[in-house]
Amino acid sequence: MVAVVSVLGTLLTGDAGDESPIGLLMLVEFAAVMALVFVVARFAPAPQGAPLVVLLSVSGSTVILRVGTYDTLLEACGQCAFMGFGAVAAAVVGGYLRALDLRRLHSVRDARRSQRLELARDLHDFVAHDISGIVVLAQAAQLVATDQPERFMPLLQQIEAAGQQALGSMDRTVRMLSNSAAADGDEPEDRPRAFGLEDITHVVERFRSSGRADVGLELELTAEAIARVPREVASTAHRMVVEALTNVRRHARTAATVRVRVALEPSGDRGDGAGSPALAVSVVNGVEAISSGSGGLLGEDGRRGGQGLLGLTERIEALGGTFSAGPDARGGWRTAAVLPLGDAGSTRR
Repeated sequence: MVAVVSVLGTLLTGDAGDESPIGLLMLVEFAAVMALVFVVARFAPAPQGAPLVVLLSVSGSTVILRVGTYDTLLEACGQCAFMGFGAVAAAVVGGYLRALDLRRLHSVRDARRSQRLELARDLHDFVAHDISGIVVLAQAAQLVATDQPERFMPLLQQIEAAGQQALGSMDRTVRMLSNSAAADGDEPEDRPRAFGLEDITHVVERFRSSGRADVGLELELTAEAIARVPREVASTAHRMVVEALTNVRRHARTAATVRVRVALEPSGDRGDGAGSPALAVSVVNGVEAISSGSGGLLGEDGRRGGQGLLGLTERIEALGGTFSAGPDARGGWRTAAVLPLGDAGSTRR
């Protein structure tokens, strides 16, 4: 409506003459129209805003015709084009600020998506490990409830302990994510520390107590060596062990033997020419399976996995490491990662 009134005013007023105050009014109207161009380009939805910007730009650029300072049609077109630069500038500034807003919205959306993915991975890495243990213990309790009632109560106690551990892991994960939104600087005193290499022993012990497999741990690290491992590398190594043991428990079959190894590997053993050592982590389960005695295998649920491994692979590759999972030479399954220590002095665990 404003654009239409402005154009009609230009057509009807014609030449205002030298003594007419319409020149000053023209400038005021031109400024108002340019402000509208800016507002429309800045805030209006694109489908409706684009034609409005064009119409307002045309109406604003033609207000100079009211002054009547042209002699030919070519001069009139030139003056309108000159005034049109103001409309173009207003549209560009409004569009630029609009683009900044959209970029900021996309950044916030990506950050929230990243936080949701991090929460899903943390819950998968830590809580799913305990929940799968509860499932295995519950299956075992069903098997021994009739024939071996003396083993029933200990299994229930293990289920209770695993449930409490799952609740603790969930609470710890939520607290860590809540504190991650704090401003940069010193970490809060009540913020739980990230899981590290020393927690792997506890993970393996819980896995051993919840099943019948022969589980071995080779933690070939001294206290001095552990102190050299960056915090992010140590946390990733812990996550890999949790994920690998969870997959051993949940998928395909329950192996009779499981071996976990964590060691510092000299650069020469990797064959990549790197100058710094790396943390080698591997989890290998044997090919033999323990029968549940009821036509199935303990821990077998028929569900498809892989999401945890995908997230773990992304995290390891982000640290410059390598990850592999597949059958080994003896017919079992081997999950392994090599994590370079890099600048171990930057973020100690």
